[in-house]
Formats: sequence, structure tokens, C-alpha cells
Amino acid sequence: MNANPPSASSPRVIPIAPAPLPAARRLQWRRRLFQGGFYLLFILAPVFDLFRFDLEADHAWLLGFEWRLGLDDFLARRASNVEAGANLLLRLFLPVFGVAAVVLWISWKWGRLFCGWLCPHFSIVEFLNALFVRASGKPTLWEKAPLPAVRTGGTRLRRDPRWWLLVVPAGVLLAFSWAVVLLTYVLPPAAIYANLIALDFTLNQTVFLAIVTTALSVDFLFARHLFCRYMCSVGVFQSLVWMKNRDALVVGFDRARASACSTCLPGRESACNAACPMRLKPRSIKRHMFTCTQCGLCLEACAETQQHNPDGPLLAWVSGEAARQNEAGFSAAQERRATSKGASLQG
Repeated sequence: MNANPPSASSPRVIPIAPAPLPAARRLQWRRRLFQGGFYLLFILAPVFDLFRFDLEADHAWLLGFEWRLGLDDFLARRASNVEAGANLLLRLFLPVFGVAAVVLWISWKWGRLFCGWLCPHFSIVEFLNALFVRASGKPTLWEKAPLPAVRTGGTRLRRDPRWWLLVVPAGVLLAFSWAVVLLTYVLPPAAIYANLIALDFTLNQTVFLAIVTTALSVDFLFARHLFCRYMCSVGVFQSLVWMKNRDALVVGFDRARASACSTCLPGRESACNAACPMRLKPRSIKRHMFTCTQCGLCLEACAETQQHNPDGPLLAWVSGEAARQNEAGFSAAQERRATSKGASLQG
């Protein structure tokens, strides 16, 4: 028996803020941790010989150990063709195809999870997008119109052209840092960083740094998400595999409550569209979300704008039968629109 029953005058508390918003924010914190950890791994892997190929020593390093293909004896005529072929199979093809199989299996189930959660390039995309928004109100130079003036948290987007003084140097500096890191993957890192401190690179190193810095600067400042969408072979293969699995993880849209989107942001603008780093429309069908990186930023934006809606957000990750039904819902909606359009034309 309750010894202290609530008094009749006690106010009754009815929670109306659903759980998805805190969960979406925790998800983004976890994603940032994964991104930051993999970015550090990208920089430090050559330093600790976790993975790199040393052109001077003419062999690779893997997890601190020398990784050779076992062809030295064959070249010295101390091993047969069969032994050389077996070494290539065990030490090159099986590891490469094994890693590729794991990546493709993950893509089959969850889409471009590597891109959104680990890829260092995508971290640069998001970072520079944020700087571009501060400078111009647009995440890229190719955006037709600025992002909505009112953000999901209710604050107003403030544009300040003075941010361009940081945007361009940041893009070039990041490109140069990547060029240095990439150089450590093929030459001894200690020598490269010593040359960097002394600003005394060899001619070949200088040429490499100049070419790669220029190419990456163009990518970071002008292409970014376009590279991810159209030019990254790793990303495209992940997308192709993901598209073949109708049960794969996908951003689902509750079309039955689509009218709630009209109150998303002032002016009937969409928070989910504004949040997407790849400049996609998350409420679209799967084939229009071909390059979705599963970053979940659209889910967080929807959860924030709908946090006082008792029915919760309209976007959520779905998989399996729910993913099939999500696409079937889009097809049914398209059929209704076509029927309605035909009836209006006949009238």
C-alpha cells in the first residue's frame, strides 16, 4: 500500500517530449567519436607501422610486422611458380578480397556506413560544409539557395562573409596535411616529419606535395560531396550493393503524417533537407537516396523539430519488412498522385 498517496491538488505531469531527440543526439556523439578515432588512425597508422608500404625498403608493414609477398625466393630462382602463386594468393589476394567482402557485407545490410561513420574524407565534408554555411549561408558553392534562416533549434542562421578568411586557408591547410600523411604511407614517416619540421623536402617530395595539395584543395573547396556522390569508387560500390538489398537499413518516412512537415520550419522549409551533408532529400524513395551515408543527421533534425509532437518524428531508420513497406508506401503515394492528376486533366 502506498504510504504517501499523491494529493488531489498535485499537478499531473504528462510527458509529451518523446525519446527520439536525446537518442538521436547520443547517436551523433557516438558517430563523432567513431569519426575522430578513425581520423587519428588514418594519421597515425604509418607512424606506428600499422599499415603502410615503404618504397625504400620495398615491402609493406602491417600491425608492426614486415609484410612481404614472398617473391624474393622466386626472383632468386629458389622457389617454383606454384610456391610464388601460393604466396600471392595467401599474402595478397585473400587479405584484399577478405577486407572487400567484409565492407560489401556491411554495405548490403546497412548501406554506406563506412562513409558516414568512419571515412576521413566525409569528416572533411561535414567540417567544411559548416564553415561554408557560416560564410555564405550555403553548405557548398553550387547550392542554388541559402539554407533556411531559422535552424532546427529555433536559432537564426547568421551569415558573415568574414568567415571566408578562414574557409579558404582551412581547405588548403587540410589538403596539405593530407598530402603529408599520404606521403608517410609510402616513405618512412620519421624522415617525412623531420623534413616537414625543417621545411626541407626533396625535389620529388616537393612535387608530390604540390600536386596532391592542389588536387585536394580543389576537392575540399569545390567538390567535396560531389566527389563522394560520383567519383569515389569505394562509395559507389557500397551504394550499388545496398540498392540490391530491399531489406537493408534505410531512412523511413511516415507518409501518413506528412502534413506535420508543413510545420517543420517557417516557410514550409525542410530541416532534414538542410541537415543532409550529401545534399539529398531524405524523404525521397531509396533510389533517390542512392548515395546516403547513413549519418543520421536528418533523423536528428526531424526529432528536434518534432520534439513536442506526441506522435514523434516522421523519419526513422527501418530495415527488413519495414524497409519494404516504406518503399511500397512511396509507390502507393505516387500512384495516388498520378490518378489524381489524371482525374483533374479529364475534368
